[in-house]
Amino acid sequence: MQEQYRTIARAGVHETEINKSRFICSLAPAATEQEAQDFIRRVRAEHPSANHNCFAYVIGADAALQKASDDGEPGGTAGVPMLQMLTRRDVRYAVAVVTRYFGGVKLGAGGLIRAYGGSLGAALDALGTVVRRRYRLATITVDHQRAGKLENDLRSTGRAVREVRYGTAVSIEVGLPEAELDAFRDWLADASAGSAVLELGGETYGTL
Repeated sequence: MQEQYRTIARAGVHETEINKSRFICSLAPAATEQEAQDFIRRVRAEHPSANHNCFAYVIGADAALQKASDDGEPGGTAGVPMLQMLTRRDVRYAVAVVTRYFGGVKLGAGGLIRAYGGSLGAALDALGTVVRRRYRLATITVDHQRAGKLENDLRSTGRAVREVRYGTAVSIEVGLPEAELDAFRDWLADASAGSAVLELGGETYGTL
């Protein structure tokens, strides 16, 4: 697995005007190719009278799946520069659609490449990106007497507490960077006087 990847902070729309043409960039997170295709269809339905709805998306932390479409613009002048903008910025699990309403002034191949790539770049700047890092899921089991203080200690030391479950004992689910596991075991033993049990789970990505 990749140690980390970057993705968009939030879905949104950003519009720019270039030589009287409107370029409307719609951005959204996409965990799968199906989600990306569904988003593209929704944007096209919102702009049925647009001249072009060009798209690009990158799926996978390692950018394994990449697709782009010029949607009627000259080959390589729209979808490809959009895709290049996503990969150059290391953006993953994201889909972008740039909708163009032609304003009567032809931009030429170079102008189109700059317009489509630039429109997406401006949208990324406006909406922001976040880094998601790889970490291990871990469950801490501790008695009720120590659970409250331990949870407070975890949060005060910046640990990513994901869930707390109460039963015969208390289970606290946390996210831990792989490199910190040994140090965390030592910290947990001290913080719980050796009473807490740590069980490691699978790996996932998150903003720790």
